[in-house]
Amino acid sequence: MRITLSAMILPLLVAAYLHLVPAASLANETRPERLDVGGIKLNSVILEPVGNADLPTIVFIHGASTGLYDPMLSFRKKLEGRSRLLFVDRPGHGDSDLGGPDYILPDAQADAISRLMRKRGIKKAIVVGHSFGGAIAASLAVRHPDQVSGLVFLSPAVYSWKGGVAWYYDAAAAPITGPIFSTLIVPTIGALAIDRTSKEVFAPNRRPPDYIAKTKAMQALRPAAFRRNAQEVSALSAWARTASRSYRRIKVPTVIITGDIDKIVSPEVHAKHLARDIHGARLIVVKNLGHKSDYVARDLAIAAIEHVAGRSVNLTATAKATERQIADDGKD
Repeated sequence: MRITLSAMILPLLVAAYLHLVPAASLANETRPERLDVGGIKLNSVILEPVGNADLPTIVFIHGASTGLYDPMLSFRKKLEGRSRLLFVDRPGHGDSDLGGPDYILPDAQADAISRLMRKRGIKKAIVVGHSFGGAIAASLAVRHPDQVSGLVFLSPAVYSWKGGVAWYYDAAAAPITGPIFSTLIVPTIGALAIDRTSKEVFAPNRRPPDYIAKTKAMQALRPAAFRRNAQEVSALSAWARTASRSYRRIKVPTVIITGDIDKIVSPEVHAKHLARDIHGARLIVVKNLGHKSDYVARDLAIAAIEHVAGRSVNLTATAKATERQIADDGKD
């Protein structure tokens, strides 16, 4: 499997901005905070419920080349007030520190998020991971099972695949020429390709019109972030070859959502395999859904969160409703 540029690293093709252009902010947005979690500072936003929450705390882990504003844009409006919500920039992404080379791998990132949860006063949470974030979520559940009460995987990338990665990952990850490539070449490509690639990551489904601005995607084009992302993706398959042997140790309630036409992360290699490895996991394959299940199948993802929290929900009916909504996507 080849994880393509247009999907997992959409923002890497954005025009390079060394400093963020102010993006349209969400109403009453809580300011992010950088906290030291042991030699590295992680940037995060925590939203407290108003009154009594009806769901446990939820931690969102974003995919490659995005940041906390990606899941925050998708889930905030429908979940704020119902739960304590933690959105975090993974190491090397958004406004979190890069950290040392260990942070290229999901295990060190999971450990850092574990420490952040403790620092934020979160003893246990439902963890939601999209794409590359699924690998972090799986690692967190294996390495820190006492902190995870349930898992929702959205189009996860969690297993080794045949073949390598796209040439630009290799170019950006190279020891000597990588920094030059990340600094000088990517900006030109990104300036020309942003609109097309941002649509491709959602294909065949529709991209929200304000997606690029509100998720602050420009952050991923900073040379250090671009290079770190390439190193992460390049190392993921080898990491998963060993790490995936531990997935059978995961015992918490789990729902896995994937699209049947996801061209970015193969459902056969990843989601379906994960459902076999985690005992009792519920797998939902949505027809005509591409890679951005965190947006296109948002209502289903929220129903999955409710399900792992122990609430009575009809996941099958919600999945069918999602399929009806997107049945004509890509046909016009």
